[in-house]
Amino acid sequence: MNLHQFRFVQEAARRNLNLTETAKALFTSQPGVSKAILELEEELGIDIFARHGKRLRRITEPGQQVLAAIEIIMREVNNLKRIGDEYSKQDNGTLSIATTHTQARYVLPGPVAQLRRQMPLVRISLHQGNPDQVVRMLLDDSADVGLATESLAQIEELVTLPCYEWQHVLVVPADHPLAQVERPSLEQLAAEPLVSYHPSFTGRTRIDRAFSARGLHPNFVLEAIDSDVIKTYVRLGMGVGIVAEMAVREDAPGGDLASRPLGHLFGQNVTRIAFKRGAYLRNYVYSFAELLSDRLNRPLLERAMSGDASDYKL
Repeated sequence: MNLHQFRFVQEAARRNLNLTETAKALFTSQPGVSKAILELEEELGIDIFARHGKRLRRITEPGQQVLAAIEIIMREVNNLKRIGDEYSKQDNGTLSIATTHTQARYVLPGPVAQLRRQMPLVRISLHQGNPDQVVRMLLDDSADVGLATESLAQIEELVTLPCYEWQHVLVVPADHPLAQVERPSLEQLAAEPLVSYHPSFTGRTRIDRAFSARGLHPNFVLEAIDSDVIKTYVRLGMGVGIVAEMAVREDAPGGDLASRPLGHLFGQNVTRIAFKRGAYLRNYVYSFAELLSDRLNRPLLERAMSGDASDYKL
């Protein structure tokens, strides 16, 4: 048995047992993939896949166990490569970060700039997407680090730690009546046309739950993934905005928009940092995490990555 066979089996499972797509993804021929899988099955003495003719139909029960073992083997092979890079290049490489737009726009510029000053040979690759895409990029080894508010904590294959807390804020034109209200109520918000995030982004689930628990039916007239877009439409008079507090920190006092904290209505959100379980983290990954939050440090991350991933409170 060899790594090529493992890679073919793994990719076939990822491609929904479509050998044509598997061959394309691995830049090889379909007959070559079929032959390698059959040879591995013959050597193991089991069928990894159940077939109908030449087509793969499903993964067998022993095949599930083989796939689980292959995942571990391939992960450790990647770790070996990273260890070699670590000790040959130390602080020279590419830090790949998967995150949402809000984190990329308002949270990451400071830590990324600091890391570049400390480690000028490290390149930064920033991938933006929704929380589910952040998870997929981590699992596919497209990213070293993931950062998001939604989704990360529920994925068994990831090690996640809370990074920092934040709350939503109301954003309205400075002359809007709600600009004079220090603690707006849910009823007041439900009476207005609302401009806020798409349901899968930036803590929107907390907003929806709060209205639902009160039996209110808010009128979201526009949903976006970009806080700056939300503020633009608030300025145009489309409605009142609900955004993450970091999106208003750069706004000058006395400007054309006023903001009011909404933590008393929607609670506190937790942005989490995530890594693929079992991955080997390079020096600059640890350094980036420490720059991102003063609650994160290398010993804590090493304990979490070694299996002690018990949560801790902010």
